[in-house]
This record gives sequence, C-alpha cells and structure tokens, in this order.
Amino acid sequence: MINPLFALVIGSLVISSLALLFFPNGGFVGYIQRSQRLSNQVLQEDALKQMHKCERHGNPTTIDSLAGALNISQAHATKLLSDLQSKELVILTGERFSLTKKGNEYALRIIRAHRLLERYLAEETGYHESHWHDLAEQKEHSISVEEINALSSHLGYPTHDPHGDPIPTASLEFVLHGGEPLTNMEIDQPLQIVHLEDEPKEIYSQLIAEGFYPGMHIRVLDKTVQRIIVWGNEDEHILAPIIAANISVIKVSETEMQKECVGTLLSTLKPGEFGKVITISRRMRAVERRRMMDLGILPGTIIKTEMKSPGGNPTAYLIRDTLIALRNEQASQICVETSTE
Repeated sequence: MINPLFALVIGSLVISSLALLFFPNGGFVGYIQRSQRLSNQVLQEDALKQMHKCERHGNPTTIDSLAGALNISQAHATKLLSDLQSKELVILTGERFSLTKKGNEYALRIIRAHRLLERYLAEETGYHESHWHDLAEQKEHSISVEEINALSSHLGYPTHDPHGDPIPTASLEFVLHGGEPLTNMEIDQPLQIVHLEDEPKEIYSQLIAEGFYPGMHIRVLDKTVQRIIVWGNEDEHILAPIIAANISVIKVSETEMQKECVGTLLSTLKPGEFGKVITISRRMRAVERRRMMDLGILPGTIIKTEMKSPGGNPTAYLIRDTLIALRNEQASQICVETSTE
C-alpha cells in the first residue's frame, strides 16, 4: 500500500514541475517558445540582409541561393520566404524573390544597427578587429531603434563603419565609398583603401594579418594572373587576386600618398637610434591611440630604441625617461623622423 504522505509529496512535485514547464510567460516551455521566436526573428532579419546584399550586387535571390547563404535546408528557406511574403517584406516574381519597399527599409535598419555597433566596438572597446563582425551580429537583432539612434549620436553620427561600409542614417540614406576593386588598378598608381570586405571571415582575416585598413595608402608594384604585389606601410604584400578583390580603393595624388608618413616607421629604428614622433597611423583605433598618448607618444616626442627582445618582438623604447615595451605591430603604426638626440 502506498504511503499517503509519499503520494502527496510525489503529486506536489509533479504539479510543481508542470507549472514550471507550462506557466504562461515563465517556465521552461515559455523559455523555449521565446527562444524559438527570437531564432525565427534572427533568421528572417538575416535573410533580409542577405537579399539586400544580393540586390545591391545585381544577383537574384532564389530558394537555393538563400538556403546556401544561410546554411539551412531548402524546405526551411521555402518556409522562411513564405513567412516574409506574408509580412509583405518580399515579393515573388517567377522563381526569384525581391525585397518590397517595406522589406528594404527593414533590411537597412538592421544594417544600420550592425555597422554602428561595429563602429562602437572599433572606437570604444579593446576588441580585436577580427571579432567586430561577430559581436555586432549578436547584438544587432535585439537593440531598439531608440538605442541605435542614441549610439549614433554618441559616436558623432559616423557615415562609415570601420571597414568602410556606409552606415545608413536614421532616414535610411547613405553614401557609397566610391571605391573600385584593387584588381582593377594599374601599376604604380597612388591609391587609398576605402573599404575592406569583412565577409567571408577567412579572407578578411588575411587582409588584417597583412596590416591593411581603410585610409591606408598603397600602390600596385606588379600584377600577374597568379598574384598582385602591393607596397604599403613600408613593406611589400603579395596577394592572390581573389584576396585583392576584397580591397576597394580610390586613386589619389602623389601629394596625398606622402601625407600618411613622411618619415619612417618606429619599428625600423635600430637599438641606440632616436626618432621624433610625427604622427600615429589612422589604423590605430581610439582606445589604443589614447593609450599611446597616455604613454607620452605625441607629435614631437623623442623616442630612443633601447633593445630588442631575443625573438625580435617586443622592443624596449625609452619614452620620456620611461622604458616601455611595444610590439612591432604597435611600433609600425608610429611615424617618426630620425633624430640625433
């Protein structure tokens, strides 16, 4: 015979468990449903962004192309596009889908949020640039219009993200960077980078590993079908054409070319040599730039190269009577003129 007290305890536990699972707006089932709704929202917004990108490049959106871009099944892509159709965000013509005016505006709002978040991450946090895109994607779906407008105001209403992509305004207007692929440029033409494509991630990682950044002045030294040799930051960079195509540039004058660094890079000084700071490269973002300034690295500061580590990195520099270690990556962004002090 079952003990009545034991039965009562078991019954209470069962009822409590069911309440926890199914209690409205709480409980595990409610959590799962909310998570599912959020996942659907994220996927729909990613689809709108992808369609906007395709239309900007003149590429059609089909069920197959969207499934491939979002890494989902064709059945899932079909359901996704059907949902977007029912919300009047996309329209079907034959086998191709395109954004409606309402859908295009929705996509631009998400793009605006993403690019402002990337600008914030670049200017006001210590996150490495390889992480900006993924971190912005995590937040772009949950930030409100009011919050993103406040962020834009805080940042001074920037027009482009740290990769050079245009940031839509609150009225969803924007100005394109106007650049052309580096692969289209002739040899020995002074150029300035205006955009680095941050997708796919693998190619972008190669670009930042080479030290490229918007605002950098470069020139093509040689071109073949197998490689493009580029001069920039006092060094040669050998790129495959498929990599170089992800760099957009504009033509500049020789005078503009010389403005970035009229002296030499601090990283090239040998132990015992002195340099007077001219400027800090635009590649160095706000947080690290402020740190350099706090260390006394300002225009006119005399820096002495004291010693290099056994591996060559970092290097010890004497700055305002203080010995400071800088990585080669940092020192190569400080432009100096040689000095005898």
